[in-house]
Amino acid sequence: MTTQQSGLEPIEPRKARELYLDHKRTAYTEATVRDHSYQTESLVEWCEENGVDNLNDLTGRDIQELRLWRKEAGDINVLTLNKYMSATRVFLKWCASIEAVQTELHEKVMIPRVSPPEQRADEIIKPDTAKEILAYLDRFHYASLDHVLFALLWETGMRLGAVRGVDVPDVEIREERVLLRHRPDRDTNLKNGSRGERPVAITSELAAVVDEYVDRRRRDVTDEYGRAPLFASRQGRMSRATLRRHVYEITAPCFRNEYCKGCSSDSDPKCEDSVSPHAIRRGSITYYLAEDVPVEVVSGRMNVSRDVLKKHYDCRTEDQKLEQRRGFLEEV
Repeated sequence: MTTQQSGLEPIEPRKARELYLDHKRTAYTEATVRDHSYQTESLVEWCEENGVDNLNDLTGRDIQELRLWRKEAGDINVLTLNKYMSATRVFLKWCASIEAVQTELHEKVMIPRVSPPEQRADEIIKPDTAKEILAYLDRFHYASLDHVLFALLWETGMRLGAVRGVDVPDVEIREERVLLRHRPDRDTNLKNGSRGERPVAITSELAAVVDEYVDRRRRDVTDEYGRAPLFASRQGRMSRATLRRHVYEITAPCFRNEYCKGCSSDSDPKCEDSVSPHAIRRGSITYYLAEDVPVEVVSGRMNVSRDVLKKHYDCRTEDQKLEQRRGFLEEV
């Protein structure tokens, strides 16, 4: 370790991280702050394990050792390591602004290059699978919480946080739409803040399912703010973790009494063959694009920019895109 650098103010790694997250909270949503919190925790852990109790002493060599430690400790892929080191660089650049580390230290962070195929997570639910799940829910679990949750995620492509924040009055059955509202002061924020607020159209079939669920199956409770959450538990509004667990259970083949190669008898509800809520969102977006819904419409409906949509959500193969273009050209 080097000696304290001239002009730097001594500060413990964990204290610097707390100040950094407080700074982020002034300009970003809680979901973004959680991401930064997760990404910076490993750096603090590495410092504590290696006796670095003052960020002033952090060197470029330490950052390289941190990079190797993070890769080996987590057995992570290139994409995850890229995101982690990018977040570390942002954190160190901010630390330099408060005289916690050398001004140029963030420039020594080596970020692994990620090829285009690696830039998108490969987890996605296929349309045929989604339709099978919907058919099963419609037949055996009609208007249940699971039915409404999966149908809403698939049909609208909403993020899990947005779904969690929906109240009963936000679902306008006659108008066949769901109103998404940013309510950070009442524990239900949208990822893109007020820019994510919008009405989302739903089909008459889904409206009927939600209506039946609210009328007969939903728990009649309010949350701590007196709101009536669409997805309610005994205590009030369901947590993200609980909703995510429901998704894992619904999407596992064994839920539909089918063979599940990754199914186990332990208490972990996530079977190897189940998928996350984000995989449903990616599958939904890809499905709409494959059905020739204009990119502008999908972008607005799913609240995602065209660039991000193309880079992270459009999972159509080049052959699929070619055939779609061919279909348009044949009509000219």
